[in-house]
Amino acid sequence: MRHTFWRMGVFVASAIWPLLWFYQAFSDLLGPDPGKVLVDRLGLGALVLLLITLSMTPAQKLTGWAGWIAVRRQLGLWCFAYVVVHLFSYMAFILGFDWSQLGVELRKRPYVIVGALAFLGLLALAVTSNRYSQRRLGVRWKKLHRLVYPILGLGLLHMLWIVRADLKEWAVYAFIGASLLLLRIPPVTRRIPRLMGKKRILQEK
Repeated sequence: MRHTFWRMGVFVASAIWPLLWFYQAFSDLLGPDPGKVLVDRLGLGALVLLLITLSMTPAQKLTGWAGWIAVRRQLGLWCFAYVVVHLFSYMAFILGFDWSQLGVELRKRPYVIVGALAFLGLLALAVTSNRYSQRRLGVRWKKLHRLVYPILGLGLLHMLWIVRADLKEWAVYAFIGASLLLLRIPPVTRRIPRLMGKKRILQEK
């Protein structure tokens, strides 16, 4: 199988962080409120993985290396896994599995609704990320998976609502997300091969 070690490396790198964070949480290494820190880290980790996933196509076009695309699906599924664990941790450590409290949270904190919408979108993408769904849906598959763009917007809005007191870090992720979306605009996309061609010509001189 092509890119086997690369795929394994991405798998290990993606899996190790939640394991480390849970170890730190249960070892009292995350401060007085380890549950909240764990929830926040998992949510941020999911956003980072989503941005990395979206960067795979531009990276492939810029470098010509197929390895970027080879791990794109895996990264997307890891993003979904992080969100699932993020949601479970929220229910466990923040709500204590008190379902009646969930209604209160939805009224008091609208960012919970935004996060839930992003989760549903990622669920649809994860369920249909296999080849069977690609064949079954045909051209509709690509249209469905363009949901990743509004999902990114929802994820950034979710984060913005949480970190309103400190916007510097959020602005970095928002800038990266906006740049990745810009690279998908057709006029910009068409210029990438031209730029790479010019770069190769200059290197050959």
